[in-house]
Amino acid sequence: MTTPKAKLAGVALIAALCAGFTLGLTAPAWAGFDEANAAHDRGDYATAIREWRPLAKQGYVRAQFNLGNMYNNGQGVPQDDAEAVKWWRKAAEQGYAGAQFNLGFMYANGRGVPQDDAEAVKWYRKAAEQGDADAQNSLGLMHGDGRGIPQDDAKALQWWRKAAEQRYAKAQFNLGNMYNNGQGVPQDDAEAVKWWRKAAEQGYAGAQFNLGFMYANGRGVPQDDAEAVKWYRKAAEQGDADAQNNLGLMYGDGRGVPQDYANALQWWRKAAEQGYAKAQFNLGNIYITGRGVPQDEAQAYIWFKLAASRSPPGEDRNLAVKNRDIVAKMMTPAQISEAQKLAREWKPKK
Repeated sequence: MTTPKAKLAGVALIAALCAGFTLGLTAPAWAGFDEANAAHDRGDYATAIREWRPLAKQGYVRAQFNLGNMYNNGQGVPQDDAEAVKWWRKAAEQGYAGAQFNLGFMYANGRGVPQDDAEAVKWYRKAAEQGDADAQNSLGLMHGDGRGIPQDDAKALQWWRKAAEQRYAKAQFNLGNMYNNGQGVPQDDAEAVKWWRKAAEQGYAGAQFNLGFMYANGRGVPQDDAEAVKWYRKAAEQGDADAQNNLGLMYGDGRGVPQDYANALQWWRKAAEQGYAKAQFNLGNIYITGRGVPQDEAQAYIWFKLAASRSPPGEDRNLAVKNRDIVAKMMTPAQISEAQKLAREWKPKK
């Protein structure tokens, strides 16, 4: 089985509009802001823009933030990163945390501004110090990766813990990874499980997969195949390819569920169709052995070939190549040619 997911979880832009009011907003301005919110909610973006723009020009911070979101999303105006940055900067300079986070994100990713990690850190920090969990998580990532700031696992942990304590699932996932890997803290499977469980219970697929892995292997928790299947299934149903592959393995081996090759095939196919090499290899095996499906050398050849092409150099690739070549000896040249064509034309599903 694959190891726990170790890639840290980042964030996307804050796209939710601010529906509250700025202190000092006059009664007519309140009405205009309220009308803009209602217009946006019913999909009348032109009216929302028309009402927010004059308020934004007058310096009303929430209108500036919302106008930036409209340009970012291309709602009622052509999508324009530079205009989004312009309005978010105005709100950020007034201390609005959501805009500060978004401005940091744009600098980190070079959208609407030249890419600049130091500027990203600057704006993430301003928002993080106000308690913004998105920014705290992102600032943790910048410390963890040494982007725009010296690499520092302890600082990364500090910011992830702040966000995690606000029930921010991605930061909980990241904390779990640090305990699993012993980065900045002593390695501790039980602590890793604790934080992954918090994220998993909020529906975070990566944490659900990791929790399943820990139950399957008895790390930080008593070994429990049924619990492993439960958490793999939750992640698999969200499209997580690692979990789909491992859920297929549980069905194939009859661990935590009755052995069922048809179900194993179903989950491996879902992962394989995303381009997941290990599931493609497993599909090749199931087609050549005829477990759960009629034996099919051509299908086995295709999936072994795809697995070989998507595996990094090493044992997995070598085994996929070896199996592909064994299957080829059972096929005619015409069958091999057709299978190679289908493999070339194959594209992963989104």
